[in-house]
Amino acid sequence: MSAKLFFSLFAPSLFFFASCSSDKGKHIPDVSGIPMQVEIRRFEQDLFALDTNVLDTGIAALYQRYPRFAPLFFEQILSANDPRYAPEGPLPFIKGFVSHPALRKLYDTVQVVFPDMQRYERDFEQAFRFFSYYFPEQSVPTVTSLISEYSIANFIYGENDLAVGLDFFLGKDYPYQKYNPGNPNFSNYLIRTNTPEYLVSKTLKPLIEDLVPQAKDNRLIDLMIRNGKKIYILQHLLPYSPDSIIMEYTQKQLDWARDNELNIWTHLVTEDLLYSSNWSDIRKLVDYSPNVPGMPPEAPGRIANWIGLQIVKSYMEQHPNMELRTLLDKQDADAFLQASKYKPKRK
Repeated sequence: MSAKLFFSLFAPSLFFFASCSSDKGKHIPDVSGIPMQVEIRRFEQDLFALDTNVLDTGIAALYQRYPRFAPLFFEQILSANDPRYAPEGPLPFIKGFVSHPALRKLYDTVQVVFPDMQRYERDFEQAFRFFSYYFPEQSVPTVTSLISEYSIANFIYGENDLAVGLDFFLGKDYPYQKYNPGNPNFSNYLIRTNTPEYLVSKTLKPLIEDLVPQAKDNRLIDLMIRNGKKIYILQHLLPYSPDSIIMEYTQKQLDWARDNELNIWTHLVTEDLLYSSNWSDIRKLVDYSPNVPGMPPEAPGRIANWIGLQIVKSYMEQHPNMELRTLLDKQDADAFLQASKYKPKRK
C-alpha cells in the first residue's frame, strides 16, 4: 500500500447550475470527448452483508476484493488489530462493529439516504474529465464508500484512490449531535454542510490537497495562497457548481465576503497578520471556524482563504496561458503576491 494517505474530517454532489458559477462567462473547456466511467464501490454494503457465522471467510473475501482499502479500513480506521481496542482479536471486534444495534441503525439510515450512487457517479465522471484534462499525467481516481461511525469523512490513499464516509452526508436534519455528543466535528457551523449536495466537492478535496505542494513557510500569506490554489482548482474541477458549495459558505456569508473584500484585506494588512506565523492569531482565518476574532460577526471562518482565492485569480489573469500544473509550482508567496498585482475590489 502506498504511504500516501490524507484524511479530511470536514469533509460534496455536483449540481450543474451554470447561472450560479462565480466566474460568469469564463471559458470552460469541452471535455465531453474524454471517456470516463465511475462506479462507486459500496464497501459498507459488502461489509454489513457478511455472514457473522463465517466472518473469517467473509473478511478474507473483502481483502481480496478491496486489496488496498480493506487493510486500511480494518487496521487503521477501526484499529481491529490493535490489542488496546480489540483485546480479543480482530474478528470479534469486527463482528461487534457490524452487529451493534447503533451501527446497524446507522447503516440502514445510510442505505435510505443513498440507495444507489448513480447521481454521484455521473458527477464524479464529469469532475474526473476535468481532472484528466488539467492533470493528464495523474491517474484517474477510484471512489469507495464506507461508514465509520462518524470518525472520518473523506480521504485519499494509494494512487488517487478516494474514499467517502457516507455517514457524514445524511442531511441537515440528521441528529449528529444527539448520536455523537461532544464531537467537535458536529458543531452547528460544520454539520450545515453534512448534506448530500456537498458529497462530491468534499470528496475531491483530499485529492487536491495531495496535488498542491505544502507552503514553504507558515505565514498567513503562505497559507492563504496555498489554500487559494486549492479552491481555484476545485472550481475548475466543478466549474458549474456554485461558490457556496465550493467555499462551504452560506450565500449570505459569500455575499458579505464579496461586499467587504477591501475591508478584509485592509484588516489583514493593518493588523500585521499577513506575515504572521503565530497560529493562535491566524488559525481561524484559514481553518474552520464559525467566525473570525477582530472582524464583524458576519465574517465567516477561513475568510483569508477567500482572499487567497482572489489573489490566485488575479495572478492567473496576469498569466492567462499558464496551466494549472504550472501554477502549483509557484511556491514563493511573496513573489506570487507581487506578480498577481492583486488589488481588492472597491464597492
